[in-house]
Amino acid sequence: MTLTLKVTELKPRFFTITLAGALDSSTYMLLDNKIENLVTGGAARIITLDMSGVTYISSMGVRSVFKAKKNLARQEGAFLMVNLQPQVKKVFEIIDALPSMQVFANMREMDDYLTRMQSNEENG
Repeated sequence: MTLTLKVTELKPRFFTITLAGALDSSTYMLLDNKIENLVTGGAARIITLDMSGVTYISSMGVRSVFKAKKNLARQEGAFLMVNLQPQVKKVFEIIDALPSMQVFANMREMDDYLTRMQSNEENG
C-alpha cells in the first residue's frame, strides 16, 4: 500500500498535512519523518492532519499519530485531525483515543477553533 503526503503552510508555523492512502507499517515512517522535520527547532506550532484520503490505518499508523501529538505537546504546540473516514475513525474509537485528541468534522470547524484559540492568545 502507498501513502502520499502534501504539506501546506497556512501561515507561519501552522501546517496542514494532507494524507492519501494507507497509513501502515510500510508507510508510517513517511509521516514520522515529515512531522519530525516540521517540529525540530520549533518550526511548527500547529499541525493538522487532513485524513480525508486515508483509507486504512494500522497500529503503526496509530502509533505515528500519537507520536506526532506527543512531539508537538513537548514544543507547546497543537496537533489536530480532520476529515476522518468512517473506518479510520472507528479504529480510534475502538482504542478509545478520540476523547484525548483534537478531532474535527471538517476544515471549517477546525478553522473556527483555531480562530478562537489565536484570539485568546492575542488577548492574553
